[in-house]
Amino acid sequence: MISIIIASVKPELLAKVEASISKTIGVNYEVIAIENGDGRMGLCELYNKGVSQSHFDVLCFMHEDIVFKTENWGALVLQIFENNKQLGLLGVAGSQYKSVAPSTWHSFKNEEPELLNYNFIQHFKFSEHKAILEYSNPENALLTNVATIDGLWFCCTRDAVQKYSFDEKILKGFHGYDLDFSIGIGQYFDVAVTFEILIEHFSEGNLNKDWLIDILKVHAKWSSLLPINIRNLSKKKIFFLEKNGFRALIQRMKAEGFTLSEINNVIFQGKKSRVMSFKLLLKIYFFLFKK
Repeated sequence: MISIIIASVKPELLAKVEASISKTIGVNYEVIAIENGDGRMGLCELYNKGVSQSHFDVLCFMHEDIVFKTENWGALVLQIFENNKQLGLLGVAGSQYKSVAPSTWHSFKNEEPELLNYNFIQHFKFSEHKAILEYSNPENALLTNVATIDGLWFCCTRDAVQKYSFDEKILKGFHGYDLDFSIGIGQYFDVAVTFEILIEHFSEGNLNKDWLIDILKVHAKWSSLLPINIRNLSKKKIFFLEKNGFRALIQRMKAEGFTLSEINNVIFQGKKSRVMSFKLLLKIYFFLFKK
């Protein structure tokens, strides 16, 4: 039995996803849809409220603009958790490396596809791209442990969410919740991506300045823990990834109008990481002052 928690903005989208759930889930369930069209609640607050209203031991959180392509996906979710007792969080998109350099859940999508695990159909609302099947399964597995998952759809156990809830104290908007929740749950349980469930998603993420501000908050919170290295990458590989990650971040923060002092504070925060060597720090600062 599954409790489904949805932040609802548009009634027509909610009706569509509820019809898709009813048609495909294959197990007993409840839908807890919390209306938030005026944006009065941040997503962490809303999800925590949904958890408090739920009744079942497996909880799924999902965007409103999705439909399910897999029959009996609810039974699959329950079976995956039953077969993997240490599993706390399950998604359909995730990465096996979470960088020190602030980023999305996937850190280095364009450079390191072998670190990524995902399976979903993506439509595009903010561009003219045609819908595509986003698929990356480097290990050719049905289930792969990851460091982080994407928030379009994920499920967790009640034990997991009771151990680590959504951080509504620092994340009061609509970004960063999935990254923070992944890292938090990952301190106690496994986090994984399943390739047995296919979802169609009708909008891509909007990575605006508000998104970046929330991502910086999450990284400041977990700076001493990062990176999370599920793939056991070498020190040389990590050096290369983090150098390029911070270069991309510096360019993005500069473009968004952050001050030199604000950029420097983010780099300084990264010094807490065990992988932030003096050599890496020099490379990052050299790039910063060159820009």
